Parts: sequence; C-alpha cells; structure tokens
Amino acid sequence: MARDGDINQPTREFPGYPTTDTLKARSDDAPEPPAPTPGGGPVHRLLLVLGAAALAVVVLLGVQATGILPDFRNPFAKEQTDRSQPALLKSIQDLSRYVAAEGNFQVVVDLQTDRRNVPDWLLNQRTLFVGAGSVEAYVDFAKISEGAIVESADGKSVEIKLPAPQLAKTNLDLEKSYVFAEERGLLNRIGDLVEGDPNRQQQVYQLAEERITAAARDSGLTQRAAENTRKMLEGLLRSLGYERVTVTYTAP
Repeated sequence: MARDGDINQPTREFPGYPTTDTLKARSDDAPEPPAPTPGGGPVHRLLLVLGAAALAVVVLLGVQATGILPDFRNPFAKEQTDRSQPALLKSIQDLSRYVAAEGNFQVVVDLQTDRRNVPDWLLNQRTLFVGAGSVEAYVDFAKISEGAIVESADGKSVEIKLPAPQLAKTNLDLEKSYVFAEERGLLNRIGDLVEGDPNRQQQVYQLAEERITAAARDSGLTQRAAENTRKMLEGLLRSLGYERVTVTYTAP
C-alpha cells in the first residue's frame, strides 16, 4: 500500500520522442566530413603522373628536333657486324690484253635432283636460278711473235699479224643473279636443319657460267673483237703516217 507522502510525488517520465526542434539541433551538431588530403585522390594522382609523362615526352621531342641530343635509336634494331679478314694478295700478273668486245648474257637454270620411286614431297630438290654474266673478248698482245710486224720499203704500208682473239672467263654478276624459285622435300629440309650445306648453290652457279660461256662462243663475240682490234690499229698506225695497214690473225 502506497504511502501518503508518495502520492504527491510526480510520476517518473519516460524518454520523450524526438521533436522537430530536437532533430534540427542534432543535424546542426553533426560532424563535418573529413577535409580532402593535400595529395588528392587516386584518380587525381594518376592524372598528374600522366600529365608529367606527356610533358616529358614533348620536351624530349622538342630537344631532339633542335639537334642538341643525338637521334634516338631502337634498342631492338637490327645490327650487322662485319668480321671479315682483310684481303690477302696472292699474286700479281701483268696483262697485255686489249679488250675489244664484251657480251652480256642472261640464262635460266632449272636444276632438279630427286630419287627414283620416291615422291617429290619427301625427297626432292629443284632450283630455278636466273644468272646474269658477262664475257670479254680480247687480243693478247704479249703473244705477238718476232717478225709479226712488217713494214714496206717505202715506209707507207705495214702488215701486222696478231694472235686470234680469245674469250675471257665468264664473270657471273651475283648482284643481278637470283634464285627465282626453289622446291625442297621434307627430308631435304630436315637435312638442312641437321647439317646445312653452304655450297648448295655452287652447282647452279657453275651451270650458269657454263651456259653463258657456251652462248658467248656461238654469239660471234670473237669475230667482233677481231674487227674492233683491226679498226683500232688502222686508226693508230695511219695517224703515224702509214697509208695502208693490213691486220691478219693467226689460227686459234
């Protein structure tokens, strides 16, 4: 049973619901968001790095354009090193040749090497080579024998007997010669990987030289050299006062 003194005491209050004024006061007292750091966020830092890199590239390109710095080089550029030894003089030969004509030739060599009853895709080697070369026709004045030059008694005519014109060795021009096509079987390619043949093209070179030499013999190059030599000697000797010059050739 309650005491009389407790009747006049106020009832304990429950926590009141927040009012509009209370919420406004709380919002005014809310903590402020943290201030941005001096360096900025990750995106800002990334933009600064990219901008600095772009500026550095522009500066380097500008300096290179002025010619102050050397040219930039590709670190993976192809380089060629020549370690060849100096040429060794083997001999010296004095020549007394008069080159009177020269013929330029081109030949196509189609060389195929295969095995009987073996398919071409397995074992076959075919090379189509275009060879270009030249052949000189000359008269060797060193072979003029004694008494080959006969002068007339009155000194107005002279007769010269020369050795027959000859053909020099065929000069194969490797800058103008090339392999047009090449076919090789599977076993041939495997053999190249195991033990390559650095002289594999030597055979087609030799065939090209032989074909050009044969063509020079049939081209009338020596006859052209004989005629040119005769005209050269006639003009030279007539300028010395001879009225008639006769040039003949010995049998080859």
